[in-house]
Amino acid sequence: MTSIRIAVAGVGNCASSLLQGLTYYAQARSNQNGLATAGLLHPKVGGYSPGDIKIVAAFDIDERKVGKSLEEACMADPNCTTQFLKRFPKFGVTVHMGPVLDGVAPHMKQFPKERTFAPSSEKAANIAQILKKAGVEILLNYLPVGSQKATEAYAEACLETGVSLINCIPVFIASEPAWAERFAKKGIPLIGDDVKGQVGATILHRTLARLFMERGAVVDRTYQLNVGGNTDFLNMLSRDRLASKKISKTEAVQSVLFKRLEDQEIHVGPSDYVPWQRDRKVCFLRLEGRGFGDCPIEIEARLSVEDSPNSAGMTIDAIRSLRLARERRLSGPILSVSAWTMKHPPKPMTDEEARQRVEAFISGDSDT
Repeated sequence: MTSIRIAVAGVGNCASSLLQGLTYYAQARSNQNGLATAGLLHPKVGGYSPGDIKIVAAFDIDERKVGKSLEEACMADPNCTTQFLKRFPKFGVTVHMGPVLDGVAPHMKQFPKERTFAPSSEKAANIAQILKKAGVEILLNYLPVGSQKATEAYAEACLETGVSLINCIPVFIASEPAWAERFAKKGIPLIGDDVKGQVGATILHRTLARLFMERGAVVDRTYQLNVGGNTDFLNMLSRDRLASKKISKTEAVQSVLFKRLEDQEIHVGPSDYVPWQRDRKVCFLRLEGRGFGDCPIEIEARLSVEDSPNSAGMTIDAIRSLRLARERRLSGPILSVSAWTMKHPPKPMTDEEARQRVEAFISGDSDT
């Protein structure tokens, strides 16, 4: 089988975790099938294992990463995720300067350089030209939350070159009809928007909310508060950049309820930045509702995860599924995979429906 050639836009914690994982699972062995399976929902997707994914291009805007080898960039500040791979391999990829546009929030300048972005003075590279020259099939968008214009620049480059997009951030591309139609007309499949954690705040919140519904209880109000210490949380201290993030996370919960909650009865979103937590994300959940005889039911939960590896567990399946979509000459958003791996998909589904449809997609029984 030929390798799956990918590029990443944004060499931050999420990219670091994913790239570590490609080597980690390619090298690891188990007694059963030659692959480590902890953390992998699918050791193989359509015959593709993690080791079949090859990184061939990368973009960033930070002076500590631009012009450096990809393995150096993955370890450079302000990255702070766990390095679970003993040593990065040599990828043979140099990080290109991407367009800054709205990728860096003004408030980030107030913080120490080692905790925030340090934009390079280099001229932005021609994205489409690099994608074409490197033979990229799939581009992963890992830009900071709120990077609307920058994300659109990468999406335009994908449309120009026929490259598929996995949009891992809450800027709406796959779930925006106008963008989805443009990809469909070009015959390009894509997945989005806003990647879920493998066992994260969104999936836990959805599961608990669905539990109420399926057991005949009613959810009256709920909140989800998240705190962390990586650049994602630092970036989101600016409320101006949170509009799409709040929509994405809130709709992920609302979509599993039989009856939508009023806006004042649901709060879902980032809460604060705690530097010493680094890439550790802590989520606090509360649901209040009623059961038989309108008697009260309350649930409180606390979830702690390493944020970036948690999302990589979903992205690694999205990459291989999108390769299958390209082989099958599909176009536009892949609905099942988007609903399974993303918080704000074009077509919301319950998690069980999405899981079943993804299994059907992978086995070839469905093309949606």
